[in-house]
Amino acid sequence: MMETQDNKPTCLHSRHVGLGALMSPFGGFHMPIQYEGIVEEHKAVRNACGVFDVSHMGEMWVKGPDAMRFVNHIFTNDVAVGQSGKCFYGMMLNEQGGVVDDLLVYKLSDTEFFLVFNAANIEKDRRWISTHAEGYDVTLEDLCDTLGEIAVQGPLAEEVIENVLSLLCADLGFYTFRCTTWRDSEIIISRTGYTGEDGFEIYASHEVICTMWDALIESGRCAPCGLGCRDTLRFEVGLPLYGDELDEDISPVEAGLSTFVKLDKEGGFIGRDAVAGVKEEGPKRRLVGIELSDRAIPRHGYDVLDADTDCVIGHVTTGYHAISTDKSVAMALIEAPYASLDTPVKIRIRRKTFPGRVVKKRFYDKRYKK
Repeated sequence: MMETQDNKPTCLHSRHVGLGALMSPFGGFHMPIQYEGIVEEHKAVRNACGVFDVSHMGEMWVKGPDAMRFVNHIFTNDVAVGQSGKCFYGMMLNEQGGVVDDLLVYKLSDTEFFLVFNAANIEKDRRWISTHAEGYDVTLEDLCDTLGEIAVQGPLAEEVIENVLSLLCADLGFYTFRCTTWRDSEIIISRTGYTGEDGFEIYASHEVICTMWDALIESGRCAPCGLGCRDTLRFEVGLPLYGDELDEDISPVEAGLSTFVKLDKEGGFIGRDAVAGVKEEGPKRRLVGIELSDRAIPRHGYDVLDADTDCVIGHVTTGYHAISTDKSVAMALIEAPYASLDTPVKIRIRRKTFPGRVVKKRFYDKRYKK
């Protein structure tokens, strides 16, 4: 397929086409949405093991004497507190406290960090990081076009990686990683993921990622999975998606992510004062879960209403009839006075309204291996 600026193939593109995947543009890439089907792939990850192509994600090295100080300046979490081999989740914020992007930071040492950010934000993040690097003694190395990535997820992920790829991973704790070699090639493997299940993410050259993918698929022990079930899986366990639950107009406090915002860390960070203000005053909006009493499916952008007056109090950010629980549920950003558990609300779906109630936004329990 011809590569265009708006529809770039990953290194695994020919594999997806060969497997008959339904392909669609996503974040500037041509990505697999499903193979056998979203429900089947979702259940494969919940019950056994699935592999995702996530080579569309952006990656960057940050190296140099000021690397830790610089990363802490642009990142809400505190990378100074963890040892080498630890992964951190957090956000880059604008001065108003809105989210530029959420990302993972891998700490190799105080002078070397590996950043992983969202595909749809690659160009924006590149500019943001490089602009704010001025005045710091750091070197930035863009890896977006040279690295591929797969995510192996599910309760059998550890067993599959060790047996099929002969890659040791059982000793890795949750949100830790190591740099190692596989068949004489350098790779990074971390015990991280976006499904609520145990799993691993592997970064390597395009050639290595293709070889690993082939081995996993040929083993018959790891189902190929598309972005369709990646979304249903992350949604069920309450994980945010940038553009839905997070954006430049949404504070991490509103999104319920304050635990990843270290207001007291040395040196502060971009957007710190704005977020501290929202936390002190209390957010005007909150991200909540909503469960409908009907099987109607709420979708992104649908209005959430006061149960008595039908006044609009917010909007759905993500909604599905959840595969694992067989319930119609949504995450929604609503006015804070309505955010208490069990508060009755309605969701307008097309021309009808459907009653529901506020619930926890984790609709299915995560099953990480600690």
